[in-house]
Amino acid sequence: MDKIDKLDKKILRILSKNARIPFKDVAAECGVSRAAIHQRVQHLIDGNVIMGSGFEVNPKSLGYSTCTYVGINLERGSMYKNVVEELQHIPEIVECHFTTGPYTMLVKLYARDNEQLMNLLNGRLQGIPGVVATETLISLEQSIKREIPVHVDEEA
Repeated sequence: MDKIDKLDKKILRILSKNARIPFKDVAAECGVSRAAIHQRVQHLIDGNVIMGSGFEVNPKSLGYSTCTYVGINLERGSMYKNVVEELQHIPEIVECHFTTGPYTMLVKLYARDNEQLMNLLNGRLQGIPGVVATETLISLEQSIKREIPVHVDEEA
């Protein structure tokens, strides 16, 4: 993607606060045409600056009350891609990261309760070939969730 300019940053700042805002309102705030906003947003999507769009579903509303982070250690780091393929089949896993530090991988998952969590850990995760150990951290409360800030006055 080409360099992100001041107008792109202003658009990103507005959309990161409210992704459902009409383009005409973004255009008015930026002082440009609706077509210019549409073109810029499409360019940002094509350049992978804007990734995805949609609604965020509250897991608790679907009965998933336990948010858990699981550190996974693998027999060999080179097994990562094979393990990820297996993790893809566990819909409760919402994030997976290849990490440095004490774990080879870190996954975030949601469970309905402790019984389901135990089944996911013992029955699914620990049975994947190459997984040698897991450590479970249960989130008691999410205090901050936000997008990375977009500062309009800076040049990229």
